[in-house]
Amino acid sequence: MERSQAWEIVCEFVKSDSLRKHMLAVECAMRAYAEHYGEDPDSWGLVGLLHDFDWEIHPSLEQHPMDGAPILRQRGLAEEDIRTILSHGPLAAHDRITLRDKALFAVDELTGLITAAALVRPTKHVRDVEVASLRKKWRDKAFARGVNRQDIEQGAALLGVDLWELHVPLVLKAMQACAAELGLNGGA
Repeated sequence: MERSQAWEIVCEFVKSDSLRKHMLAVECAMRAYAEHYGEDPDSWGLVGLLHDFDWEIHPSLEQHPMDGAPILRQRGLAEEDIRTILSHGPLAAHDRITLRDKALFAVDELTGLITAAALVRPTKHVRDVEVASLRKKWRDKAFARGVNRQDIEQGAALLGVDLWELHVPLVLKAMQACAAELGLNGGA
């Protein structure tokens, strides 16, 4: 599947601008991890872009992302890509086998934390977010309460990377590179 086809699916099923931007952030982070590991950024980015396409029609953790799989099959997405998307769901923890599976799980919640940190900055620009400020906000359980920090830690552990030395900096840098697309460029 081409990225343009994936974006058409996103636009068809996702009406929330913030959810679309989340999916774009996960795409950016997945592309960065693919480059880090010498893998195909297009393939990794595609699963990041599509991973939550069914959230608005199936917003329960019991249904998402399993109920979206038949739609993706019908649209021609490769089974390998569908399997990776399925692996990010909470009911599929045992299915996170490949590096790509683990990366998708690892970046999903972290992009939310970084987005929240950017939006509370006076500039609302992700370029002004630093790893040190994220670490400080990490300890504040009231900040970005909906972000599952345990999933972020577990994701870094699954990848075998240090949370603060590699994982957070890599995803932050990826999102900074995509700031305009994510709407995290201070309105510039």
